[in-house]
Amino acid sequence: MSLSGGPRDRPEDERIADGSGRMFDAIAPRYDRLNRILSFGSDARWRRRTVAALVLEPGQRVLDVATGTADLAIELARLCPGVDVVGVDPSLGMLEIGRRKVAGAGLTGRIHLEQADGQELPYHDASFDAACVAFGIRNFPDRARGLREMARVVRPGGRVAILELSEPRRGIVSPFARFYIRVLVPRMGSLLARAPEYRYLQRSIAAFPPAEVFASMMEQAGLIRSRVRPLTFGVVHLYTASVPQRRRPREGAAEGLGAPRHEPAEGQA
Repeated sequence: MSLSGGPRDRPEDERIADGSGRMFDAIAPRYDRLNRILSFGSDARWRRRTVAALVLEPGQRVLDVATGTADLAIELARLCPGVDVVGVDPSLGMLEIGRRKVAGAGLTGRIHLEQADGQELPYHDASFDAACVAFGIRNFPDRARGLREMARVVRPGGRVAILELSEPRRGIVSPFARFYIRVLVPRMGSLLARAPEYRYLQRSIAAFPPAEVFASMMEQAGLIRSRVRPLTFGVVHLYTASVPQRRRPREGAAEGLGAPRHEPAEGQA
């Protein structure tokens, strides 16, 4: 889960950019523990829903973009026997921890982690059966480019699943959820991690587009049949879409695709 940002008490030329690989290098040792605390353990359930949404089969190959410490990559390998996983991330610090976790889980033969930018994936067209990203697309400077890259490297008919935090805008619990995200999470993160980076969380969530807008971005990137599934009162959304069997030209890629399908918010993941 991408929960950190650049320190504001450094000179401008020494700051670490929000959402950058260097930023996550700084919090890598505390990343997993804080995710569990700040999500009350729900992040594991959210990742399982993401894996299920990909509908993978033995022998297939999936790309986990912004893999971080490889939580989603490990869940993919555990829940989908016979599936191989490639995880990419710009942070070497996160990948180092991820590789240790993969080795500890006995999955080094099925999970391969590499340093790469999700906005410029070093893979051939249609080289994966599916792609996913959990709590990472929010940190892409150019989200549209990242979506186009995932659509490019996934074969026709393959699925793309994206799990991302959001600010609930509707429902009886939305004011409480917004208070938690805007006030409690940054303070808890800064206190537990003894670092100001966690103030970035609220800013990055507030800057993320509404669910229907992001689903439209997926379709504009060349994906089809986008589906929006709110989880845990809308604190998180799971977006799924497919690469068309016949790829459309980049211009007008979303023409004739129709509105994204939305589902009612769930009380629990």
